[in-house]
This record gives sequence, structure tokens and C-alpha cells, in this order.
Amino acid sequence: MKKIFKIIGIVLLIFIAILIAIPFVLESKIDTIVQNYAKENLDADLSFDDISLSLITSFPKAEVSVDNLKINNRAPFDGETLATAKSLSFEMPIGQLFKGDDEPLAVNEIIADELLLTIKTNKNGTTNYDIVKEDQATTSAQDSTSAGFSFDIEHYEINNSAFTYIDETSNTQLYLTEINHAGNGIFSGEVSELDTETEAKVSMAIDSTNYLSNNLIKLDALIDLNLEQEKYTFKENKGFINALPLEFQGFIQMVENGQQVDITFKNPESSFKDFLAVIPKEYAKNIEDVNTKGNFIVSGIIKGLVSEETIPTLDINMRSDNASFKYPDLPKGVENIVINASIKNTTGNADDTYIDLNQLDFKIDQDVFKSEAHIKNLTGNMLVNANLDGVLNLANITKAYPVELENQLSGILKGKLNSAFDMNAIETNAYQRIKNNGSVSISDFIFSSQDIVNPIQINKADLTFKPGTVSLNSFDALTGKSDFSAKGTITNLLGFLLSDKKLQGNFDVKSNTFAISDFMVEDETASETSNKTTSDSESLKIPDFLDCTITANAKTVIYDNLNLKNVKGQLFIKDQNANLKNMTTDVFNGQLGINGNVSTKGVKPTFDMQLAMQQFDISQSFKDLDMLKAIAPIAKVVQGKLNSTIDVSGLLDENFSPDLATISGKALAEVLTSNIDVSKSPLLSGLTSKLDFIDFNQLQKDIKTNLSFENGQVSLKPFNLKYKDIPIEVSGMHTFSNNMKYDVVFQVPAKYLGGEVNRLIGQINDNDVNNIAIPITANINGNFSSPNISTDLSSGVTNLTKQLVQIQKQKLIGKGKDKINDLLGGLLGGNTNTQTTDSTIVKTDSIKKDPTDKIKDGVKDVLGGILGGKKKKENKKVQDSTKNN
Repeated sequence: MKKIFKIIGIVLLIFIAILIAIPFVLESKIDTIVQNYAKENLDADLSFDDISLSLITSFPKAEVSVDNLKINNRAPFDGETLATAKSLSFEMPIGQLFKGDDEPLAVNEIIADELLLTIKTNKNGTTNYDIVKEDQATTSAQDSTSAGFSFDIEHYEINNSAFTYIDETSNTQLYLTEINHAGNGIFSGEVSELDTETEAKVSMAIDSTNYLSNNLIKLDALIDLNLEQEKYTFKENKGFINALPLEFQGFIQMVENGQQVDITFKNPESSFKDFLAVIPKEYAKNIEDVNTKGNFIVSGIIKGLVSEETIPTLDINMRSDNASFKYPDLPKGVENIVINASIKNTTGNADDTYIDLNQLDFKIDQDVFKSEAHIKNLTGNMLVNANLDGVLNLANITKAYPVELENQLSGILKGKLNSAFDMNAIETNAYQRIKNNGSVSISDFIFSSQDIVNPIQINKADLTFKPGTVSLNSFDALTGKSDFSAKGTITNLLGFLLSDKKLQGNFDVKSNTFAISDFMVEDETASETSNKTTSDSESLKIPDFLDCTITANAKTVIYDNLNLKNVKGQLFIKDQNANLKNMTTDVFNGQLGINGNVSTKGVKPTFDMQLAMQQFDISQSFKDLDMLKAIAPIAKVVQGKLNSTIDVSGLLDENFSPDLATISGKALAEVLTSNIDVSKSPLLSGLTSKLDFIDFNQLQKDIKTNLSFENGQVSLKPFNLKYKDIPIEVSGMHTFSNNMKYDVVFQVPAKYLGGEVNRLIGQINDNDVNNIAIPITANINGNFSSPNISTDLSSGVTNLTKQLVQIQKQKLIGKGKDKINDLLGGLLGGNTNTQTTDSTIVKTDSIKKDPTDKIKDGVKDVLGGILGGKKKKENKKVQDSTKNN
């Protein structure tokens, strides 16, 4: 016995060693077979990570596994993937591994995990799955054994896989996901039987219309296979669409130009619960607990040829009479349900398929709703004719059916409407082909959406439908702080409701209180799962769905911290852009006119405005408007009125206010001053301390100035004002951060310059000398809250005193006009051969004149050309004009 067991042990050890060693010898052979097959037969690129052979886990059979298989298309689908599989395994008898290279390998089992297959037909009719080379495609079945495989399958599986079918010629998409399919049978005989189990989720769309949306499909089918005639007959079959059971029978047979189909089906139980079962599970909710009454019958015949030109004829019918249902945990039920619908095609031409919803009626509480619809030309320019008639309390929808709405519905909908249109008319806004007749009213309706900030409460709305237009007869609504009423016309209501078209129309809107922020969308920073427009921070957006003209009349409009009164004008809204035309409003005890536009289409909102201000209260407007404070910060101490025109553009911040760092433009301002509070301005107080002869409370009342601003800087063009008999010229610039650099030149009469100056003038006793004035310049730097002010007043007075002394001496010794002309010219800047001391020019040399001229004439000649600057400038203009002529 010991010898026997010893021999058995040695044999087992040898056998195990062979099993372990064989894979290392044969894997290269299998790899070669696969690669040669692909190279010789496929017009595509085949790749995989690894091929492994196992003899132990599958003993007494061999198992070959391919990891990460991929087939990539060539032109015209270059770069696209036809198929991928995470794992693809084949099982076969071990003896198959020892056959010669010219003998086929017989495969008994195939298992595919995470198989992704994409079948596509492009607009030219070319298919991506036609990858077999032409010479191989015409090879006979007898010669195909040289390819390296034959099949005698007993079992196959497709696990956790997906299938995509796209036909661009008919605009058809079919998606199967979460596919789990298994089959057992023998394929080698002429007549075989296949037992299959299938489960998947299916979505289907034809010409942008969704007919199935992630519906669960189950199928347990026993199929007779006639391989010789390529005919597959369904024997004992039961399938499910969601939870709706269907029994079907018939066959599919491959013929020369397509597939011949002859299938009939029906639901076996005929209960109304079967109808609820068609609804996707995520919407149906606990259908097994629903109390139902009445019947639901669905039956159909699909018969004919499936080819490139034809589809089978269809005769599918659904019917229910006087049915009802109620969910046990909901307060209301749906009663008096009548359904009469059919899908038909009698010609085999896909364009001739049509849907008749002859009757869909129901009742919730006391509200009765009736409808019918007829849809033709499903695969082309779809034609729709529908009738709606009834009353519907929207709040009862969620009380009778467990649908989870993003926003709670409420309100009463009443309507009697006929609508006839084709989808192309909606897409192209061909209003003459959209036939609407009837009326619809809504009351106590609350609407909310991600496109608006606050829910809109529609107290009442009445609409009349006519071909081409919808008249909004009345509309009364509230949202946030705002109330508004409207009348007008809507030109594409169906396009807005049924497709991605904008809401187009013209509206007259009135409001007592209208808050701008109530109608803007918060554009939040996008998260990883968000599909919102990305931005660096939250900002307000003009709703993208609006394409309309609004004539507005509002008693109060709230914008940021402003309350605008009696707002009137027009808004043209399109593509997140609002154009304002002839807008007027009462604000700051004056009136503001606005033209321009605001756009929120970009990452940050932009604006470009022309503003006209009349009789603005200066102190109030410069207190409440940051933009005005930045442009003219000194004006906050002024009391009075402002008239101004401002052209300004830039970006808006997250509060929809101008971003001061980005604005640019120009302004013309007229200030009508009634009072100036010097004590509140460090700048004016500083000037007062430097120039004690000026009282800034008594400055010229009317001031006009031009300025421009860009990149956070305001440039002030030189402008003139006056204090009593002192002309003043102001020029310079400041930044929005209040840093400044200004020059203020005062033409100061000598009488304001102290007792010594006035004594000398009195001694000279000449009228022209009595009127002498000198320029005093104030240089202003720093910022408005802490200015740095310097003047040349002291040096100017000193030099003027010296010159007056010289004039007096000349008068005493009898000198003539030439000497006085030299002295006054040096004082006021009449000769280029000068020497500068501070800002006052002192004469150091002169040219002798006629000594017989009178002193008074000399003084007049000099002073007449230079006093005040104005007369000198006028003379220069005359001289220049003479030269040019």
C-alpha cells in the first residue's frame, strides 16, 4: 500500500509541476495567435496589457485572460474608441492548447467585465464597427478557421458594462448602462436553445426628444436558435420596464438586407398599478403600497423589416378607464383617470410614426383636468396639436403624488387652450406657424428658480393666446421687497417653455417699490460638482433667459443704498445685457437722466453710462455716492446745487456698485454754492491760515469745471473762479485714495498785501499803481484730510515793496516812462533777461527810453498790458491773428 501511495504522490507532483509549467510555455503562443489575428483581419488598432493562462483554478479546463483590452478606430473615426474591456476571459479544454498553429481553438465560455462598446454612424453613413478587412470579409466560413478560434459556447457573461449607439444620420442616441447579461446554451448544433437573463438601464432620444430616461429593463428569455436560418424565436419570456411586467412572443430573423421582426406583447395582470410601474422608480416611490382601482392595458405588435431604409410597423395601445390611485402616506388621491393612447406606424417609414394621446383626464379634489395631444413626424420636424381644458391646484400635485420638486408649487391654474405647431417653428421663431388659441389664468402662484434670487409670488395673471403672440392682459406679483404689475405681449412662450429659447416680449411695468437686488442671480464660485459659471467671488447676474423690452414706471427704486423716486424709461434686456434709454429719476432733491448699458455676461459685470444731473443737493449726493466722493472729495463741505454730465465706464463689484479702481471717464460740472463750511475741510482751513485776506465762505457762487478720470486718478483742467476782486485759477490732480497735487494761483491786488505796501501806493498816488496785483501761488500736496500747503506770499510782498520803493524814487527825481516801465516789467514779468527770487521776477537790466515821456503814461503802458492776465492774453490773440493774416 505504501508503494501505491508513493507512486500516486509522485504522479500528482509531476502533474502539478506540468500544470504550473505549461502556462509559461504557452502564453507566448496565445499572444502570437491574438496579435496575428488582429493584424491579418482587423482595420483597427488592438492593444492589451497582458494575456495570462491558468490551468489550476479552472482545471480540468484552461482559462485564458486578457487584461485592459482596447480597440481603437482608424480614419474616419481616428482617435475614437470602439471597445474596451477591463477583463476578457475564455475557457476551453486543456487539450485545445496542444493543437498546431493551423488548427482552431474551441472556446466553451466567455466572460467580459466592464465592457464598454460604442457603435456610431456618422453623417456620411459610415459606421465605426466595420473594421474587418475587405479581403477577410469575403472569405468563406470554411476558411475562417485559420483565424485561430471557433466557438462551442456553453456559458457567457457580460458584467457591469455599457453600450452606446449613436446614429448621426437620424439624430438617434441609445444608451444602455449597468448591463448585466448571462446566457447558457449550446451553439454548435443547427437548432439550439439559449436561456438568458438581462438587466440594464436604458435611455433613448430621437431628434432631441427623450423617449426613455434611465428606465430599468429586465428580461428573462428562453430563445430557440436556428443557426442555419439565423432565426431566433422567443418561447417563454417575461420582461420588465421598470416594474411593469410584459409577456412577449415572436421571432427575429437575419435576412439579406436587415432583420425581420415579428413580436407581440402585453401586460399579463391588466391592473392600473402596472401603469404606475412604468414611471421610473425614483419618482414612483413605494409603488407596492399604493391603493389602485381600475384597469390598465398595454399591448402591441411590432412587425416588419429593420433596415437602413425601414422600421417595423407599430401598433402599440395603452388604455385605462375610470381608474384611481392613492398613496397611503399622502392626504389626497387622483380619481376618474382615463387614458387612451397609441403609437402607430403603418408604412414602415420612420417619419410616419405618430402618437395619439386621445384622452388623458383626471380629477384631484374638485378640480377636473382634461387633455389630448397628437404628435406626428417624430423623427423629422415634429408636429404637435394639443388641447388643454380644466383647473389644477398646483399644491395638490405633491399631496397626491410623491414627486420631489426642487421648489414647492402652489397656485390655481385655469385654462382652455388649443396649440398647434411644429418644432422647427419654435426653434426658428416662425411665429406665423405657431397657432395658439384660448386663455390661461394663474392665481396665488409661487415660482422659484436658480435664475432668480427670491421666489416670485404671482397674485394674478391673465393671458390670452392668439396665433403668433400671447397677450399678458394683467400681471400682479411680489418678490422680496418689490411689487410690480405688468401688461404686454410675449412672442415665443412655447419656445421658452419647450426648448432653450429666451423669453421674448414687450412689457409695460409699474411698481410702487422695486429693489434691483430682488431680480439678480447670485453667481457663486463653482465647486467641483457645480455647473454654475465660475467666478472669483459672488456677483449679481442679469437673468440669461430674458430677451425683452421693458417700459418702466416706478415710484421707488432701491439700488444699493439709494432710493430713486419716480423712475421712468426703457430697458432693453438680452444676453445678460441691459441697455437703459431715456431713464429719468428724482434723487438728491434733483433729477438724474441715464443712458447706457450694464452687462453681466463676463466674469465681472461691466457698465458704460452717460449721466445727466440737474439741481442735485451737493452735500447729500456727495455723502451717499462713493463715485462722486472719489471724483471731488472737497465738495462734501459745499452746500448748494450741482449740475453735471458724466460719461463713466468700468467694472461693477459684487454688490453691483462701481469698482472705483476700474472706472474711467470725463465730467463737466457746474456748482451753485449757497454755503461753504470751511471748518469741515482741512484743505480750506489750511489755505485760510496761509492767506488771511481771503474768506472762503464768500467764494464765487457759480463754478464750472472740466475733469477726467482713469486708473484711479482725477485730472482737473484749469478753471477760474473769483473771490471779491481776486481772480483764482485752479489746476492739478488727485487720486481716489485722496492723494493730491494742486496749484492755486491768486491774482492778489496790492491793497490786500499789508500796511507798508498800501502806504507806498498812497505816496505814489497813481490810479494805475493803485490797481496793481501780483500772482500768489499755493502748492498743495498730501491728502485731503492732512494737506501740505506752501505759498510764495511772503517773498511776493517783499519784492513788490522793493519795486514800489523804486517807483517812488523815480517819480521824485523826475524819471520818465522808461524807468517805470522797466521797474514794473521786472515786477510782473515783462523781460526775458531776468533773475528769479522765489516766484517773483526782479528786473536787473533795462533798455533806455525817451526821458521826456510822462511817468503816468509809462505806468499805464506797462500795467495796461499785464494786469490780471486777461487783457494781455487778448492782445496776444490779436497779434497772432495779425501775423497769420
